[in-house]
Amino acid sequence: MSGAETDDTEDHAARDGKRRTLILRCLALGVVALAIAVVWFTHQFLTDRYSQTTRSRSELRLALYTGNLMSELQRSSVVPILLSRDPALTGALDKADYSVTSQRLIDLQSELGTAALMLLDENGRVVASSDRKRLGTTHMEKPYFQEAAAGRETMFTSWPRDEGGYGFSFSRSAFSEGFSRGVIVVEVDLAKYERAWSGWADAVAVMDGEGTVVLATEPRWRGLALPDALRVRDAPTALQRAFQMTADWTQSPADVWLSGEAVMQVEARVPFRGWQMVMFSRYDTVREKVNTFLALEIMGFALLLAGGFYWLSRQARSQSRVFQRESEELRRLAARLRREIAERERMQQNLAVAEQTLAQSSKLAVLGEMSAAVSHELNQPLAAMKTYLAGARLLLQRRKGDEALASFQRIDDLIDRMGAITRQLKSYARKGGEAFAPVDFKACISEALAMMEPQLKTRRVRINRQVPKEPVMIMADRIRLEQVIINLLRNALDATRDVALPQIDLIVTTGDTARLVVSDNGPGISDLDNLFEPFWTTKKPGEGVGLGLAISSGIVADLGGRLTARNGEQGGAIFDLQLPLIDKTAQAAE
Repeated sequence: MSGAETDDTEDHAARDGKRRTLILRCLALGVVALAIAVVWFTHQFLTDRYSQTTRSRSELRLALYTGNLMSELQRSSVVPILLSRDPALTGALDKADYSVTSQRLIDLQSELGTAALMLLDENGRVVASSDRKRLGTTHMEKPYFQEAAAGRETMFTSWPRDEGGYGFSFSRSAFSEGFSRGVIVVEVDLAKYERAWSGWADAVAVMDGEGTVVLATEPRWRGLALPDALRVRDAPTALQRAFQMTADWTQSPADVWLSGEAVMQVEARVPFRGWQMVMFSRYDTVREKVNTFLALEIMGFALLLAGGFYWLSRQARSQSRVFQRESEELRRLAARLRREIAERERMQQNLAVAEQTLAQSSKLAVLGEMSAAVSHELNQPLAAMKTYLAGARLLLQRRKGDEALASFQRIDDLIDRMGAITRQLKSYARKGGEAFAPVDFKACISEALAMMEPQLKTRRVRINRQVPKEPVMIMADRIRLEQVIINLLRNALDATRDVALPQIDLIVTTGDTARLVVSDNGPGISDLDNLFEPFWTTKKPGEGVGLGLAISSGIVADLGGRLTARNGEQGGAIFDLQLPLIDKTAQAAE
C-alpha cells in the first residue's frame, strides 16, 4: 500500500515537472515574442518621430536659406535704380569722359557689397567697371544689355558661365534728357550661398521658373532639371547595389535616392520669379538615435532573459525560500499598490480641477468671441443712429419738426434692426431656416446702401450699380443678407480710403444663381488664404476686429450660397456673392 502511494507520488511529481518545464518554455517563447514586438514597435515609433524632427529642422533651415537668398536679391535689385540716377555716371555717358568713373564704381562696389558693377555705353561697350579687366569689352549680345536697353525697368538675367555655374545680374538703362545713354549692370554673387549651404546640408539646389537648376551644392546638377540632376551620379558597384537593397531598416521610406543613399527631400518656394529651393538630408542622425535605443532595448531583454534563466536554475535549490520571498514581495506589492491608489486619487482630483478650469476658460473664450461679434455687427447701426441723431438735433434747432420725426423714425427702424441682429447672433452656432422668406435681391442692396448713406456722405465715393430691371427673387433672411452686403460695402469703402478717385461697382446678374459682384479700385487683398479666418484683419487696432468677412461667409453658407474673393487684373478687390434663385431653392427643398 505504501509502495503504491509512493509510485503515485513520483508520477505526480514527474507530471508536475513536465508541466513546469512546458510552462517555462512557453514563458521563454513569450518573452522572445514580446521582445520582437516591442523592438518593432519602438523602431516604427522612434523612426517616425526622429524623421519628423529631422524634417522640421530641415524646413526651418530651408526657410533661413530662402530668406538669405531673397535678401540678397532684393538688396541688389535696388542698386541699378540708384546708379541710373547718379549724376556722375549719367554725366560721364553724356560727355564720354570715363576717367574717374571706374574708380567710383570700385568705391560703390565695396560699399554696396555687390559682386561687380559695370557701366556700358549705348553700343554695349564696357566704359567703366569695378573690375578693370573688363574695360573695353563688348556686351552687346549679352541678354542683360539687350533687355535693359529695350525698356525702362530693372531687368534680372541669369546666364551660364563659361567656367561653370550661372551668373546673375540686375541691369537698367541710364537715361539723360529722356534718352538712354547706356546700361548699368550689377552682378550678384549667389555662388557664395552654395559654399555656405554645403557646410550645413547634404545637398541643396535652387531651380528657376523653368525648373532648371541654377544653384546647387553639387556642381554637376547646374543647368539640368531636378529629375535629371538626381540621376547624375557614379555607377554603383555590385557591393553598393547589394548594400542599397539591404539598406538600414531603421529609416522611413526614402523620398529620393542620392548617390546610392536614401535621403529626405524638403522643398520651399522662393518668392522671386517662380524659383524653388530643394534640400536633401540623410537619415544618418535618425539611424544613429534609433539604433542606439534599439540596442539598449535588445540588451535589456537579453539581460532579462539571462536573469530569468539564472533565476530558474536556482529555483530548484531554493524552493523553501521561494514562499517567504513571494510573501515579502506580495507585502511590498500591496504597499506599492496602496501608494499608487493614493497617487491615482490625487491625480483624479487634480484632473477634475483642471477640467473645471478648462471649462471656465472655454466659456470665457466663447463669451469673448460673442462680445466681439456683437460689437462688430452693431457698430454700423450705432454709427448710423449717431448721424441721424445729430441731424435730428440740427433739424429741431431749425424748427423743422416733420423732417426731425423722419430721422427719429429711421432711428426706430435701426433699433428694430439691432434687435433682429442680436436675436440672430444667438443662433450662429446652429443651422436654422425658420427666418427664410422670399426677398428681392435688388431691394436688399438698396436697403444696404441706405444704411451706408451716413458714411457715404462723409466721403466722395462713386457708386456704380448695374442691376436688372425685373426683380431678383431669392429665399433668404433679409436682415442677415443685408448685413452681408453692408460688410462688403464697408470693406470696399475702407479699402478706397487712400485712393484719389474712389469707386465702388455693384453688378447684379442672374443665371443659374443670383450673383452680386462688389469691386473697388483699392490696393487689393494681400492675403487671400486667411481672408475669411476669424479675427484676421489688416486694419489698425480700434478700426476692426476681423469678424466681418468670417461672419458674412457663415451667413452665406447658411443661405446655401458661396462667397469668394480675388484681386482684379487692374488692382482692387473683387468679392463674388452667389445665392440660389427662389425656383432653384424650391427644387432643392423638394
